[in-house]
Amino acid sequence: MRSRSERQTLPLSILLKREEANEKIDRPEIVHGQAGQNKKGEDFTLLKTDCQRALGDGIANYSVFAIFDGHNGSSAAIYSKENLLNNVLSAMPSDLNRDEWLAALPRALVAGFVKTDKDFHERAQTSGTTVTFVIIEGWVITVASVGDSRCILESAQGTIYYLSADHRLECNEEEKKRITASGGVVARLNTGGGTEIGPLRCWPGGLCLSRSIGDANVGEYIVPVPYVKQVKLSTGGGRIIISSDGVWDALSAETALDCCRGMAPDAASKQIVKEAVVVEGLKDDTTCIVIDVLPQEKPIAPLPTSKKQGKGVLKSVFCRKSSESSSQADMIRYNEPDMVEELFEEGSAILSERLNTKYPLCNMFRLFMCAVCQLEMKPGEGISIHVNSYSRGKLRCWDGPFLCLSCQEKKEAMEGKRP
Repeated sequence: MRSRSERQTLPLSILLKREEANEKIDRPEIVHGQAGQNKKGEDFTLLKTDCQRALGDGIANYSVFAIFDGHNGSSAAIYSKENLLNNVLSAMPSDLNRDEWLAALPRALVAGFVKTDKDFHERAQTSGTTVTFVIIEGWVITVASVGDSRCILESAQGTIYYLSADHRLECNEEEKKRITASGGVVARLNTGGGTEIGPLRCWPGGLCLSRSIGDANVGEYIVPVPYVKQVKLSTGGGRIIISSDGVWDALSAETALDCCRGMAPDAASKQIVKEAVVVEGLKDDTTCIVIDVLPQEKPIAPLPTSKKQGKGVLKSVFCRKSSESSSQADMIRYNEPDMVEELFEEGSAILSERLNTKYPLCNMFRLFMCAVCQLEMKPGEGISIHVNSYSRGKLRCWDGPFLCLSCQEKKEAMEGKRP
């Protein structure tokens, strides 16, 4: 996998203008299905395909899909399902055009996750939840995730992209370093006599994840700041799979995609859950959402295909040629390059790195509003994220974004700094 410095990214505004210049490009059709088998009853899903937002000259539609995998009870998962989307939307300024709205999504997702965690802590409940949260607007897919549920994408040409991060301490070296560098302990459960069992956990608390919403009783090192990735599909479309760890503990991304090749999303989600349970047994809640992002030309339902055909077969699910003779323009469309453009990626848990000057604050965000919880503040009440920062170059302690007092305290906790 190429490093970020080797990957080429394009400004979102350029990509959108390129679309407008190429006559009219149809918005995709979104088709989805979900399935699951319960062991503990702590997995919950959110599926909304009819979301709307007002533009200056009309209404724009978008879709939201999410999985919440609760632990130590279901209350955090239920609360997040009911409140996270509203908190994200509350963080979005009004009167944005399409490219501004999409560019603001990554920061709004961070704010929404942190606010949801903060509000849930006030309920004095100790459960927690992983979250994988997907927003699809046109051909742009934005994913925010904490925990070990995952989201993958297979493009129409058969290339697999990982749109979420795994915050399981067993496999995330960066998160282990973050916790230990700020004073936390990462170790397996010690049963006495030097014997250690089970996965790596963060102590105090013993959670095997480094990020979640909730988990008020496991210390300040477990943070709600999500990994965020935003990509733009080509008009060939693609297939998205969002699943809880009950699937990914049993199946690789390739196996999950291959086992449902040629199936409609509803049947595909059922098949993935079935395959996972066959491999591992029903040891945990096992939930899957499959989403096909399709060109407006509705495809003919494909015949089941052999797994041995491998990557590239997925294209038959998304594109078809008419039974009549195809025009040269149609041939060009169906054979276009596999263009999945990376628009944004940020995985840091450090809030001050997330709320920086990548976004034009003067145009998109109100000055006297907490950048996390959206609390209105009087002039002089906010605390700049750059206070006590000596590595920001030209950034000064009176430059925004600003946080309210309680969110400044939360920021310190996110960065592993004890009071």
